[in-house]
Amino acid sequence: MAELFIEIFSEEIPARMQNTARKDLGRLVSQFLKDAGLKFGALETYATPRRICVKIDDVPCSTPDIKEQRKGPQVGAPEKAIHGFLRGAGVSLEQCEQQEIKGKLFHVAIIEKTGQLTADVIAAAMPEMIRKFPWPKSMRWGAGSLRWVRPMQSIICLFDEKIVPFEIENIPVGNSSQGHLFMNNSRFDVVNFAEYKAKLFALNVILDGAEREKIILSAATKACAEQGLELIADPALIAETAGLVEWPVALLGDFEQSFLDVPKRVIVETIKGHQKCFSVIDPNTGKLSNHFVAISNMLAKDGGKIITHGNEKVIRARLADAKFFWDADKKVKLEARVEKLKDITFHAKLGSQLKRVDSILELTEMLCEFTHADLEKSLLAARLCKADLVTSMVGELPELQGYMGGQYALAEGIDADVAEALAEHYAPQGPTDRVPENLISLTVSLADKFNTLLGFWSIDEKPTGSKDPFALRRAALGIIRIVLERKIRLDIPNDLLAFFIDRLKVYFKDQGIRHDLVDAIFALSGQNDILLAKNRVDALSEFLATEDGVNLLAGIKRAANILRIEEKKDGVSYKAIPKKSAYQLPEEQKLFAAIQGSEVELNKLIKDEDFVGAMALVAKWRTPIDNFFDNVKVNDDNAEIRKNRLHLLSYITTSTARLADFRQIEG
Repeated sequence: MAELFIEIFSEEIPARMQNTARKDLGRLVSQFLKDAGLKFGALETYATPRRICVKIDDVPCSTPDIKEQRKGPQVGAPEKAIHGFLRGAGVSLEQCEQQEIKGKLFHVAIIEKTGQLTADVIAAAMPEMIRKFPWPKSMRWGAGSLRWVRPMQSIICLFDEKIVPFEIENIPVGNSSQGHLFMNNSRFDVVNFAEYKAKLFALNVILDGAEREKIILSAATKACAEQGLELIADPALIAETAGLVEWPVALLGDFEQSFLDVPKRVIVETIKGHQKCFSVIDPNTGKLSNHFVAISNMLAKDGGKIITHGNEKVIRARLADAKFFWDADKKVKLEARVEKLKDITFHAKLGSQLKRVDSILELTEMLCEFTHADLEKSLLAARLCKADLVTSMVGELPELQGYMGGQYALAEGIDADVAEALAEHYAPQGPTDRVPENLISLTVSLADKFNTLLGFWSIDEKPTGSKDPFALRRAALGIIRIVLERKIRLDIPNDLLAFFIDRLKVYFKDQGIRHDLVDAIFALSGQNDILLAKNRVDALSEFLATEDGVNLLAGIKRAANILRIEEKKDGVSYKAIPKKSAYQLPEEQKLFAAIQGSEVELNKLIKDEDFVGAMALVAKWRTPIDNFFDNVKVNDDNAEIRKNRLHLLSYITTSTARLADFRQIEG
């Protein structure tokens, strides 16, 4: 057993691509080892801005010997057929045996393959793997045809501490790499991964991205704490900066206090978007401080003064632009901007953003009946919700749309609830995003999302497979979360219902709820109320977790299966109330009486939406159903008795179908 270690060294890899690239490298290398019949131990992958690498432990030094049998033509078959078989199997007739198979004699090739050296397998597989590496974007350089994310400079390929030589254009393949680009860029040789990692660290390269993230958070937090400040620890920014540096160093900078007049998120996004810097809080006030933390890729001799000054210079210029946009935008009221939305196309087939707003207005008015939000304020919020799209600030920082609408509304004295709705009407945008609590906010949010779905459905632009360019699945999930988390009774339009059921299955799966229970509930006629469906699913799930539930389900499914078979065989439906006069056994009478005696109470419980109570009531049918199947022969020789018993089975299925279509439930 030996260690396999591969490093592919290049010019800077974009931070957003590094994690996927290291995983792809591990997947592709492990796959060609598996294809060769090799089993191996632990696999580790790493990435820095200039390298991706993989280390695999306990790889066998050779592939296993193979002995297999391949069945050929029957003995006595035409010579042409036999020769073709021998040629395809790569054997001679002398290497074949004659074996009797099902009373007939066949030629059987005995194929033996001696194992290969693993180093040879690696050498043969590496060039093709590199050429087919799945970068989302790649480039060629020089006169070669090789494509990589950035110009490749060298490759380490070591197995059992020896170089595995192979050729791929003019890229050096050996056992050497380079240290930190600015601090220690000298080349060094290694014989294994442990030596490689240690030498990298000595040359100011921290190989593990997770370790770089921890250092960034710790160093940035410490730099703030030393000045009595608190870091805004943005996880996405920490991950991004870890992909930009090999030796992270935190530097604290500042900017003019006057820039704090600009809304908080504008400052945070400006600093983050343009300079990949972290914003800082003053714990004494709880407000944004006029400081920031930059993550440098080197330990500078001057302590980082020049680097800090460079970041300050750029950030001040960007914040000056932001303050100019903020002051200029406030001079034009949001209402005056609405008409300008006619000049912005939402979608070629759906018209302008102004047309979109008109549709959102109509939907908002309808939805107020369900959300009970203030109609006048909701309509004002709906009319102004896209107005910030024509502001200079959103033109510069599109990620601030919505938020800026709320800020401009507050600045011009618009009602605070309306301003909040403008800021929140895109929410929730993801599974962890907060759902609005303000009734006006959630009403306009629902209207915006329904408008998007109905619009794209009208032009037949629906998600297909993994493709969803207009984020329609996200819009549906946003509606589902608002409805369920804020307990809003709302009917889903029929043409969107199937799509919503699929989204509900995904949503419920994350909560540990089975998809078949969703199918069982939405199979009910007229069931398109998401909150009501959730209550039904919860009650059904709770019921099926009991012994009575499991056994009753089995009885109902048995009844449904017998009915299906007999109706198909007879070509008729047995959906009818059974006749008491036709009962022959007490088990028939008791089952009918149990169901009939519960009807009034069951109907009331369902009407009152007490589904837990309804399930508990139906659970009492378990014993009479079990006794019926244990003691009654459904397909009696007497045609009338058989018919009546099939009617009784139908009575079971139709009565329970008011709660759920139990036929849809697995198990």
